[in-house]
Amino acid sequence: MKTVKVNIVTPDGPVYDSEVAMVIAKTVSGEIGVLPGHIPTVAPLAIGAVTLKNEDGSQERVAVGGGFIEIRPEQISILAPSAELAANIDIKRAKESLARAEQRLQKKQDDIDFKRAELALNRAINRISVHEGNM
Repeated sequence: MKTVKVNIVTPDGPVYDSEVAMVIAKTVSGEIGVLPGHIPTVAPLAIGAVTLKNEDGSQERVAVGGGFIEIRPEQISILAPSAELAANIDIKRAKESLARAEQRLQKKQDDIDFKRAELALNRAINRISVHEGNM
């Protein structure tokens, strides 16, 4: 089976760097599945899970907070403002972030605060879902 090199990078540094058989990511226009040899593509990512399928059938999941995916036939690069492997997600912190975002949304102070709270809520839900294996 063929593989493709995948690296996921955030401003804080690399999060993932390995060879995989397939990548599934959520772009702003829908979900995309990428196999080795895919045509070159660049797409903006939505807040969501990136699933990395290994040759042996196992898979890893990464919670990403948006960003971009650059696909080349031999390499896939994901540049994201935040990304965490499912195993590294601090579930207590994610649930606290979810509670704070829900409280901010209930206050509805102004449009900017509402949008920031909404994004924080989406990121928290994504982190919890990836940690728990949902999505």
